[in-house]
Amino acid sequence: MNSTTTSLPATDVVLIGAGIMSATLGLMLKELDPTLTITVFERLDVAAAESSDAWNNAGTGHSAFCELNYTPERPDGSIDISKALKIAEQFEQSKQFWAFLTEKYNIKEIERFINYIPHMSFVMGRENVEFLRKRHAALTDSALFKGMQFTEDRAEIETWMPLVMEGRDAEQTVAATRMDLGTDVNFGSLTRGMFYLLQEKPGVTMHFHHEVDKLHHNADGSWRVKTKNLENGQEVETQARFVFIGAGGGSLPLLEKSDIPEADGYGGFPVSGQWLRCINPAVIARHDAKVYGKASVGSPPMSVPHLDTRVIDGEKQLLFGPYAGFSTKFLKTGSYFDLPASIQFGNVKPMIMAGLKNLSLTKYLIQQVAQSPDDRLAPCASTCPRPRRRIGSWPLPASACRLSKRIRKKAACSNSVPKW
Repeated sequence: MNSTTTSLPATDVVLIGAGIMSATLGLMLKELDPTLTITVFERLDVAAAESSDAWNNAGTGHSAFCELNYTPERPDGSIDISKALKIAEQFEQSKQFWAFLTEKYNIKEIERFINYIPHMSFVMGRENVEFLRKRHAALTDSALFKGMQFTEDRAEIETWMPLVMEGRDAEQTVAATRMDLGTDVNFGSLTRGMFYLLQEKPGVTMHFHHEVDKLHHNADGSWRVKTKNLENGQEVETQARFVFIGAGGGSLPLLEKSDIPEADGYGGFPVSGQWLRCINPAVIARHDAKVYGKASVGSPPMSVPHLDTRVIDGEKQLLFGPYAGFSTKFLKTGSYFDLPASIQFGNVKPMIMAGLKNLSLTKYLIQQVAQSPDDRLAPCASTCPRPRRRIGSWPLPASACRLSKRIRKKAACSNSVPKW
């Protein structure tokens, strides 16, 4: 050990990254075994500043109420709802855990992190209307989707989503579903609240401005974790029985540093999502839903357009997107060398093959990055037919782009198959 290295007491668990995953795991572990010691390392000066921050994700919770790509149509015309059922069940479990924490710790202001916002699907064209009808029939057979409404009545849809219907061709065939149990989740507020609860428990220490530099797997199965204090350059080392990497886009470099066999063949391709953010209070007030459409033929699932009501820091917001963005950074506060530095002998071939076998995705990303502001408004105009009359209400300035675009979807490529 270097003489300038500071040794921390050995710990049962090291959590790398102060995001929603580490906060959730940490609290669960302490609830199950209060005697566990937990050490958290975060490279930034605050929790939930990257992917977990409210402006860096859609806040939908992905309960499968409105995401049409979770229910593909089979060749025989039937609807496969298996993925939707799994996702809805998982999100219900998350809500049950949050409800448990709320009751146990007497949390009063739950609207700071979760609010009821109806989830809706909206489609155009006879073929898509028939798909939505079959999807609704299949899903409502499950108790998880009881209460979901379906309608082709334009007048009713207009009451659900006036911005979407205003100015729309009266001859266009449309349909929509509505689930009033939908939510908007401020994962940033939730994460910081969970870490507050975690820090109050004995045996938990949090170290901000600490970047994990090395991971060494000891012969006895434990781990030696070496970090650097970014404020003073001091090296800090600890021993842990278990290590959890919850570092979002920064997980791949850490996985590679661990040298475990499971890391072989994995690569990361940083794709972000940009959003148009409405700044006109009158427009924001007229929409109260998360409305998801259907991706265009040949477009990847990540291109699904949606018009999202958000509640962030107590204020109602309205976003439209996503538009794909690209950077060689794996994190918003990362380095432009993140992507090239992650390329190793073991993952070069899978990454190349993944690109070659998914040329449509590569083409889509190139087209998205090359779009002009008017190009970006075109899909918004398809969802909201009159935004061009309010173009000043939907800016994408550099500052908003930095805040709201970084929804990290790191593709892990194993056997040349991209996984999102």
